[in-house]
Amino acid sequence: MSARLLRKVLQEQEEQLQQLDNDDDSDSPDSAAPSKNIFNLLNEDEEDVDQGDESEITNETLTRYSNEQESFVKKSTADVVPTSNHKSKKKKKKKGKQGSFSRVDKAENPLDGILEILSLDSNSSSNQPGSTEAKSVNAKVRENCAKQSTTSVLQVDPKFLSAENELRRIFGAKVVSSFENSHQTSSSRQIRGGRRGSHNPRKTILVSPSDHWPRWDGSLSMESLESKDGFHYFRYVHSSSYGQAQRAFEAAKSIHDLNSIASVLMYHPYHLDSLITMTDYFKFVGEHHMSADATAKALYALECAWHPMFTPLQGNCQLKFSHETNKPLFTALFTHMKNMDRRGCHRSALEVCKLLLSLDSDDPMGAMFCIDYFALRAEEYAWLENFSEDYKSDNSLWLFPNFSYSLAICRFYLEKDESSKETHVENVKATSTDLMKQALMLHPLVLKKLVAKVPLKDQAWTNILKQAFFKSEQTGSLSLDHLINIYVERSYIIWRLPDLQKLLRNAALLVIETLESNGSEARDWACVRKEAFSSQKNEYGHLLVSDFSDSVPTLPPDNLQNFMADPRMREEVPNVNQGVNPQGGDHAPRDLANRSALAVLFESILPWVDYGDRVEEEAAENNEPNGHGPGHQGQ
Repeated sequence: MSARLLRKVLQEQEEQLQQLDNDDDSDSPDSAAPSKNIFNLLNEDEEDVDQGDESEITNETLTRYSNEQESFVKKSTADVVPTSNHKSKKKKKKKGKQGSFSRVDKAENPLDGILEILSLDSNSSSNQPGSTEAKSVNAKVRENCAKQSTTSVLQVDPKFLSAENELRRIFGAKVVSSFENSHQTSSSRQIRGGRRGSHNPRKTILVSPSDHWPRWDGSLSMESLESKDGFHYFRYVHSSSYGQAQRAFEAAKSIHDLNSIASVLMYHPYHLDSLITMTDYFKFVGEHHMSADATAKALYALECAWHPMFTPLQGNCQLKFSHETNKPLFTALFTHMKNMDRRGCHRSALEVCKLLLSLDSDDPMGAMFCIDYFALRAEEYAWLENFSEDYKSDNSLWLFPNFSYSLAICRFYLEKDESSKETHVENVKATSTDLMKQALMLHPLVLKKLVAKVPLKDQAWTNILKQAFFKSEQTGSLSLDHLINIYVERSYIIWRLPDLQKLLRNAALLVIETLESNGSEARDWACVRKEAFSSQKNEYGHLLVSDFSDSVPTLPPDNLQNFMADPRMREEVPNVNQGVNPQGGDHAPRDLANRSALAVLFESILPWVDYGDRVEEEAAENNEPNGHGPGHQGQ
């Protein structure tokens, strides 16, 4: 019975396709022959088909139907139709498909085919009375199509978000399981003062919560602001208890008291700013596992607060960085991304980077300038090419220094893959050598910085850098100079591969030959560079080069103990977020006299340090003994 109904549905669909193909000269839905709703066939023999079979038929038919028709029309209509009104949604989808339905399957690229069809429909209807309305509709659909391409290319695959799963794929399940079991055994012995009663933590997508973490206290929530242009806007909201913890954190921050910040976490274990502060502290003392654990706690709290309609993995939800309550999510995701990269989980880092970029189109964290690095390290070459073409549909990403070089590397590995598989593909794209030559012509300063950073010590590089074209120290644009520094700091390690060094050297020699025969090309590329980065100020000054570096600033323990509130914090860091004694109200010494200049410099980097008018007053307070001694370390 189910097979008969399925064949009937598909046959009716083919007849409708042929009828629409014959009548596509008419743009008016009234002139078209009345069509039968193919889904009504599922209800004709309702008494003969049981509920389980009917559900199976419907799901399979909907899948086939959506694959053969334009999914972008569905999404454009879904933006203006309420989700609860299913009947009106079906009618609007039907009307939107009648004009361009039959031609889409003939195009190799669905997006290009759709845009071509829309332009043809606009021209064919230009002589009709409603041509103005048709053009405006087509323009709106084109805009929605561009937004959809951006959304689809940033969709996150949840199965690649877990660093543990990637480690299993790299090293094998047995090795990872053995390591996790030994780590859990040792860490469970380190928990002090915890409740004996166990609980099952809530399962989340971004991180895997540990059993010893406290229960989620519900101090955060999320509210929906609006839905506009296919995107849904949200904002985090603090509860009254969270507001109390925030005021305590601000008070501790104002007096530079790290112990008081730890005390906030004792009573409010999911206070985000305190967790982020402890993340920085553990990172600076070299305890990267503890730093990652604090970051994971923050992400766990943030995900537990998600709105039921918040679906960030689809790329259609926005959390604007301009809202103060949304900022911790961006900070935690960026730190989490770097932690996974440090562990060698580049594919997981790529998925987090995609999520970070999709949450705010303004890209406040600079995810655009490291997403190419993670794609190359994860060997997602085809995705990177598609991303550069589809993101925002303006095809201008190649102007950035990181993408101009990364796309050349991407094409190089795709060419190797094609040659190894002995596949014959039409040469419709530029070769890796041409792309590398173009990158060097557009951003010649990158070569000099790479030679110094990698480093490249061969005599050939010395001879290349003697050429006037590669001697320049600056580009003349503060923004471009900053982006080049970010790219070199982030991606220099890739250029230690001999194959890529050979590609770069050959392309540089070709550039020199080209300039010797035609010197005007250098001026032409300089004009392109000046036009693309025309601002007189550094538009990316909010992005620190150090945030894109693998190196972590650390200091010797002798310097750390000069300004840390409690030496036990350094000695007991293995005790998962319990190593700080929150009961002590002792203040970190803040006087500047007789202190190491390096220690003071490090202290000024910490987010809670703010040298102001209270320095002298607080320095006097620090002259009192703080009572720290060996007898307290056993507590």
